[in-house]
Amino acid sequence: MPADTVAVTGWGRTAPTAAQLIRPRSYEEAAAAVRECGTRGGIPRGLGRAYGDAAQNAGGAVLDMTALDRVHAIDVTEGTVLCDAGVSLHRLMELLLPLGWFVPVTPGTRYVTVGGAIGADIHGKNHHVSGSFARHVRSFELLTADGSVRTVTPGTDLFDATAGGMGLTGVVLTAAVRLQPVETSLMSVDTERAADLDDLMARLTATDHRYRYSVAWIDLLARGAATGRAVLTRGDHAPLDALSARARRAPLAFRTPRLPAAPAVFPEGLLSRRTVGLFNELWFRRAPRARTGELQRMSTFFHPLDGVPHWNRVYGRGGFVQYQFVVGHGREETLRRIVRRISERRCPSFLAVLKRFGEADPGWLSFPVPGWTLALDIPAGLPGLPAFLDELDDEVAAAGGRVYLAKDSRLRPELLSAMYPRLADFRTLRARLDPRGVFTSDLSRRLAL
Repeated sequence: MPADTVAVTGWGRTAPTAAQLIRPRSYEEAAAAVRECGTRGGIPRGLGRAYGDAAQNAGGAVLDMTALDRVHAIDVTEGTVLCDAGVSLHRLMELLLPLGWFVPVTPGTRYVTVGGAIGADIHGKNHHVSGSFARHVRSFELLTADGSVRTVTPGTDLFDATAGGMGLTGVVLTAAVRLQPVETSLMSVDTERAADLDDLMARLTATDHRYRYSVAWIDLLARGAATGRAVLTRGDHAPLDALSARARRAPLAFRTPRLPAAPAVFPEGLLSRRTVGLFNELWFRRAPRARTGELQRMSTFFHPLDGVPHWNRVYGRGGFVQYQFVVGHGREETLRRIVRRISERRCPSFLAVLKRFGEADPGWLSFPVPGWTLALDIPAGLPGLPAFLDELDDEVAAAGGRVYLAKDSRLRPELLSAMYPRLADFRTLRARLDPRGVFTSDLSRRLAL
């Protein structure tokens, strides 16, 4: 098998660690790689879009699963696909859209593998309707630490430990996934401005049930009466009769425009409070006060940043921290307080989104619970950032909330059990399934998972 010792990092480009990168090209090679993991163990990795250290393993092995990328079967009658774990959502969209099907859940990037989607139990703009990705998985094959391959189905402990388990129960080899039927590859989108955070939450609470997809970009540098002002974008898959006669000639065409890649070396300090504040002001003002029924490409609606390859470079060599938390309904004052604190702290974040989550998912370490989730990017070099985020963690934990492990790179381990009540069950299952600690990552060591 191809193998190199390389520096591995998450999408946030912080805290790289050296590991032996192994690229299995078959299930047998994947099993051999697991058997041959040394004392530092191994961890499966997809396309590297976890922001923190979940797919890193200092001094051990990292299994790059992207060569296992076969689509075995598509059932256009039942609306299911059977594929390898290394298949990306982008590839599935290319194959499925012409057949009138779409992936059931997509995050803000389509460059995520199916195995990664299960391991992180990804969510999207439709969680309030559709839940997380694992809710749509009919079964998967899991290569476990003893070298056996198990067929895992919903409702079992192993399924619930693996969904959101960050690759620590084994290597997903294949998965069968239920799909979403669509008539076109366009979205019908409504956009409106919200004057402040309370206005935004009121709009979401009152009308979110009308939309399959919903998300708000929020200005975290606005202060005073404008604190939490936002641009709310919601929509659904456009029906065929919403398209023009010309567009109906190819209603399911999947077009993904790409801009030039961000340069490898970006000027340090480009994303300052001043520049981000200017961007936020322009972004808010250019948004329509209210617009309904706009037709947008899927790539524009779901994955605008995918059009800029390596956009994570804009934060410079120091990288950035992605901070995402959720607090439950009835804990709105905690959300208000955190938004005010971020605004007063003048954190230069131009990628900040607020969403409402629906019912919790069964995964023991799955992130979503009913309530409000805020995600923001912050330059890692911002003075005082670690202590500030530690304080926010304390507020989130005290409110019964949690942070998202797929984006975390710095959470203190003593908070984990308060955030994830099934943590003890997860640890017990791991100890039984993998007593030698074959599956290990920088994340698991840092948080004693």
